[in-house]
Amino acid sequence: MKKIFLIAGLLTSLGLTVHAQQDAQYSQYMFNGIYINPAYAGYKEQLNLHAFYRNQWTGLKGAPESFSLAVDAAANDGNVGLALQLSGDKLGAQDNLSAYVSYAYRIRLNREGSSRLAIGLSVGMLQTGINGSQLNPNDPETDMPAGLHRLTPDARAGIFYSDDRYYAGFSVDNIVVQAFDNKGKFLYLPQTKLHYYLTAGTLIPLNEDIQLKPSFLLKDDRGGPTSLDLNAFLLLKEVVWIGGSYRTGLKLYDKSYLQKNLMYRNAAVAAAEVFPVPNLRIGYAYDFSVGPLQNYSCGTHEISVGFTFNKQNIRMATPRVF
Repeated sequence: MKKIFLIAGLLTSLGLTVHAQQDAQYSQYMFNGIYINPAYAGYKEQLNLHAFYRNQWTGLKGAPESFSLAVDAAANDGNVGLALQLSGDKLGAQDNLSAYVSYAYRIRLNREGSSRLAIGLSVGMLQTGINGSQLNPNDPETDMPAGLHRLTPDARAGIFYSDDRYYAGFSVDNIVVQAFDNKGKFLYLPQTKLHYYLTAGTLIPLNEDIQLKPSFLLKDDRGGPTSLDLNAFLLLKEVVWIGGSYRTGLKLYDKSYLQKNLMYRNAAVAAAEVFPVPNLRIGYAYDFSVGPLQNYSCGTHEISVGFTFNKQNIRMATPRVF
């Protein structure tokens, strides 16, 4: 029990209270942008399956666990992207499950179709819950629900640009669900907030066998500190990705309601992805805590698996490395 409340206290020190809860964090989102932007649907222009499992802050009881499964494909000669995503995460007594379907209209910006601007929308359902039997309230007379869940509709929206060397995207999620107030018996559920994502990156050839891919992700929920990921990966002979990320908080604009002594450092990430066969990709990431959790956590493990079904007799004009 004490470890569960320790996690809650550390989250509060990071500006993430139960009323300003961040979405589940993945360290390998750059290998499949559908997790943060519905406009990414259909980018690879082939049927693509991808899955994550993340065990965060190992060694702490009640620490977050997350999973996500996504499938996406292109239709209408690549001008439309379709996707289905299932996700779940658990933090102590809290749990969330969600399912979204996405549609992206992909506008050609050149004759070959290698440069596109996509506009995407997701609609789905989000189930939030809490198990009061795992909590020990200060007031023994508090009537904590043993198992409480609420199902609400939700939507996401985004825009995504890509060509053979650059990409950039902006997205917003929790558009509908954040409008539902937690009242009555749902008072104990965390209040979901709008989340904003801004990302961009490029691919830089260093020689015939090595390419460098720097990128960033800026995330904000207008509640806790703004989060910034700085990423750099090397693609070796188009069969191995190796690199890492640094995640920290930013004082991007005035949030005077946050406590003054926040430690903004969060995590450093080492990650690799390999292609044992051309259509199969396997990734692993390890997060080193460098913030308030570094003395309590043994780090974070995350694995990902992806498989692409190639269209017969189709040769991609440019590799889909974003």
